Amino acid sequence: MPRGRELAVVLGALMLSMLLAALDQTIVSTALPTIVGDLGGLNHLSWVVTAYLLSSTACTPLWGKLGDQYGRKRLFQASIVIFLVGSALCGLSASMEQLIAFRAIQGVGGGGLMVLAIAIVGDVVPPRDRGRYQGLFGAVFGVSSVCGPLLGGWFVDNLSWHWVFYINLPVGLLALVAIAFALHAPSERHRHRIDYLGTVLIIGWSVALVLMTTWGGTQYPWSSPQIIGLGVLAVVLIVAWVWAEHRASEPIIPLRLFRDRTFNLSSAIGFVIGFAMFGAMVYIPLFLQVVHGVSPTMSGVHLLPMMLGLLVASIGSGQMISRTGKYRIYPIVGTPIVAVALYLLSLLGVGSSTLTMSLRFALLGFGLGLVMQVLVIAVQNRVAYADLGAATSGVTFFRQIGGSFGVAAFGTVFANRLADNIGELARKGELPRGFDLTAVQGDPKLMNRLPPNVRDDLLHAYSDAISTVFLWAVPVALVACVLTWFMKETPLRAGAASAETVTAPGDGSSRHEAERALSELIRHDPEALELYARLAQAAGVEMPPAEMWALCRIARERSVSGEELAARAGVTVEEGRPHVRRLVDQGLVTSEEGVLAPTARGREVASRLVDARRAGLARQISDWSPDENPELADVLTRLTRATLGDDAEGRAVHGTGGRHRAPRRHRSH
Repeated sequence: MPRGRELAVVLGALMLSMLLAALDQTIVSTALPTIVGDLGGLNHLSWVVTAYLLSSTACTPLWGKLGDQYGRKRLFQASIVIFLVGSALCGLSASMEQLIAFRAIQGVGGGGLMVLAIAIVGDVVPPRDRGRYQGLFGAVFGVSSVCGPLLGGWFVDNLSWHWVFYINLPVGLLALVAIAFALHAPSERHRHRIDYLGTVLIIGWSVALVLMTTWGGTQYPWSSPQIIGLGVLAVVLIVAWVWAEHRASEPIIPLRLFRDRTFNLSSAIGFVIGFAMFGAMVYIPLFLQVVHGVSPTMSGVHLLPMMLGLLVASIGSGQMISRTGKYRIYPIVGTPIVAVALYLLSLLGVGSSTLTMSLRFALLGFGLGLVMQVLVIAVQNRVAYADLGAATSGVTFFRQIGGSFGVAAFGTVFANRLADNIGELARKGELPRGFDLTAVQGDPKLMNRLPPNVRDDLLHAYSDAISTVFLWAVPVALVACVLTWFMKETPLRAGAASAETVTAPGDGSSRHEAERALSELIRHDPEALELYARLAQAAGVEMPPAEMWALCRIARERSVSGEELAARAGVTVEEGRPHVRRLVDQGLVTSEEGVLAPTARGREVASRLVDARRAGLARQISDWSPDENPELADVLTRLTRATLGDDAEGRAVHGTGGRHRAPRRHRSH
C-alpha cells in the first residue's frame, strides 16, 4: 500500500478525477444560455444535461464490476482517457447535435471516474481510515454542487463556454500521470459475470422513454408515428430487459428487489427528487440570465443559497440519523418543502428581488438535502447482504434517471409554453416586421436589440414559460410527499447508520458496500483501552492492553524486529521492552537476535482475540447474516485481522498519541 506522500498523491489524483466527473453534472447549467446563443437549438437545450446523466448512470455498475475483474488501476486510467476525449470533443463542437453526442461519450468516462475512485480508496487506505476518506469523497459532491454553477459562469464571462470542457484536460492529465506513477498496489480481483445484455437494454429503454418525453408535443405530435414508435420500442425493451434480468446470474438490478416495498418507495421518491433537482438546475440559470439579465458568473452566485441549503440539510440530517437511528421523518418533512419551494419558484417574475429569489432557492436546496441521502440509508438498512450493492446502485440509478426525465420533461414544457407565448405576441403584431422567432429561441441575447416595450413582453414570455416549468413540477413533488408516508421505520443496523454528506455512487458490489459499512464501524470503535478490556473479557485473556496489542501485531506480522514494533507503538525500545519480556516469559512470543515471532500458544491467544472482535462486529451487522454469506464472512474476517493491532491502537494503548513517527515500510502487511 502507498504511504505518506505517495498516498497523498494518489488520494489527491482520485479526488481531482471525481471532482471533474461530479462538476460536469452541474458546471454546464450556467453556461447553457450562452451555448444556445452560439450553437442554436434551444429546443435541444435539456439534452446537453440529459445525455451526460444517462450515459454516466447506466455505465456506473458496469465500471465497478469490470474493475473487480481486470484491476481498477487500468480501468480508472481508461475512464480518465474516455472522459478527456469526450471533454475535448465537447469543446470543439460546432452544433448542438455534436455537443449532445460528445456529452454522452464524456458521461461514459465520468461514470467510471466516480465509482472507481471510491473503490480504489478501499485498495490503498487501511480499513480503519476508509470511512474518513470515503466521507471526504462524498463531500466532493457537495463541493461540486456549490462550485459547478459558479465556475461555469466564470468561464463563460472571462473566457468562453468552450473552457467549461477544456479545463478538464490539464486537470485530468495531471490526475492520469499521478495515478500512473503513484498507484502501484494491485487491487484484489473478484470474478463477476457481467450483465452486458441487461446494461444495453436498460440504456435502450431509458433513452427511448426520454426521447419520447422530449420530442412529444414539440418536434412531433403525441399521436405521430415517431412518438408512438418510441413508446412501443420502450415497452419492448423493458420486456426484454425483464427477461434478461431473470436469466442473468448477476443482474444490474435484481428483479426481486422490486418485491421490497422500501426499495420501490425509495426508488420512486428518488426519481422525483432527481426530477426536481436537475430540472431546477437547468432552468434557474436560464431564468436568471434571460429574465433578470445577470451575467453567467452572477447566476452561479445566485445559486449558492440553494447549494448551501442542500449541504446544511444533508449534514444536519446525517448527524441526527447517526445519533437517533431515526430516518423516516426527514423525507416526510423534506418532500413538502420541495413542493412548496417549487410552487414559490413558479411565482417568480421579472420584478422579483434578489432576496426573494435567494430565499426560495435556499428552501428548495434545504428540502432536497433532507431527502437525498436518507433513501440510500433506508434501502441499505432493509435489503439482504446479497442485494446490498445492487440496491444501493439501483436507488442511485433511479435518482439519476429521474434527473434525465426531469430535464427532458421540463424542456418540453418550456419549449411549448415559450412557443405559445411568442406566437401570441406575433399575432398581436407586437414584434417588428421580419423578426425571426426562431432566432430569438436560438439566441436570447437578440432581445436586447428590440424596442423596450417589445423586449419587456418577450421577457415576460420567457418568465412565464419558466414559471410554468416549476408549476408543473409541483404535483410531481406532491406525489413524493404521499409516497413518503408509506415508508416504514426499521431500526437501523449499525452499518447503515453512517450517513455521508452526499451519498457517493456504489459500484453494484455488495462486498464493496459491506466494506464501507464495516470500515465506518471500525473507525467508530470505542477507545483502544476500553476495546482491549472488552476483548480480554470476551476471549478469556488476562493481559494488559499494551501486551495484547503487541501480541496481535507480532502474530499478524509473523516476525518483526523489536525496533519496528516499538516504532509502530510510538514508543522507544526501552519503553516497550517490559511488555515484550512478559510475552516471552509467558511462552507467547520468542525473541532471537532482536526478532520477535509468535509461538503456537501465542498464535492461539491472538486468534481468540481476533475471533472476539470479529464476533462483536458480526453482531452489529447480524441482519446481513454474515455466517450465511461466505463473501461477507471473508470481508469481516479480513478487516478484523487487518485492524486489530494496527498503529493507531498501538499508540493509544501506550498513551503516546503519535509521539514517535513510524519508519516507512517497503513491504505490505
